[in-house]
Amino acid sequence: MRIDALDLKMRPRGAFEAADLGVRMCQRHWRQIYACHALVTLPVIALCIAAVPIASWLPAPLIFLAKPWIDRTSLFVLSRAAFGQRTKPLDLWQAQRSVWWRQLLSTLTWRRLSPWRSFTQPVYQLEGLPMGPRGQRLRVVRGEYRGPAAMVSFAFGVVETLLIVGVISLVFWLAPTENDTAQLWQSMAGEAGIWDIAAPLCYGLVVLFLEPFYVAAGFTLYLTRRSELEAWDIEQELRRAFQG
Repeated sequence: MRIDALDLKMRPRGAFEAADLGVRMCQRHWRQIYACHALVTLPVIALCIAAVPIASWLPAPLIFLAKPWIDRTSLFVLSRAAFGQRTKPLDLWQAQRSVWWRQLLSTLTWRRLSPWRSFTQPVYQLEGLPMGPRGQRLRVVRGEYRGPAAMVSFAFGVVETLLIVGVISLVFWLAPTENDTAQLWQSMAGEAGIWDIAAPLCYGLVVLFLEPFYVAAGFTLYLTRRSELEAWDIEQELRRAFQG
């Protein structure tokens, strides 16, 4: 990776400062990120909610499991934005094979519960290494960043939970009186169809909003780690040269 080609000011940063850079990067490029992210996320949410007739509890777990696949779109846009390239939905469509369908099974299964998912996803998606070298690469990249990457995932998990509670509570906060609030709660509890759709819809809206920030935080954490590793490689080559 050519560090000098990045459209970011790469300098020594702490892990959490690097994650904060990702949040600001997402804010800067939000138009192109959400144009592509919504194109993928909204149909997925709709398909998951359509599973209500099968089982009322099914939509939320389906959205939860689909998040790593959804994140691949945001990472694609962010990886191009990092080098000053704009991404349109047509660009995403043309790259759909590598973005959406490569490593599909592993993305939706064992990688889903990784505590440093957004941090290691660029290794899987962007570096294109075969399985053996990829495992070695992951061990090197994770290194001392395991803890901070897991903390980033935990922090975003807490924020996601609070936002879901907030969105669901918003309906009741806007009710005019206590009696109306009680009646609304009884109505939603009594009519299972309303609640079964409203709950996963609230969850899906939070995922739609928050997930690009999570991906961006992990991506800039990865870039910071990569810049450290590249500098370390240069240092090692210079040491060998002087020793020779």
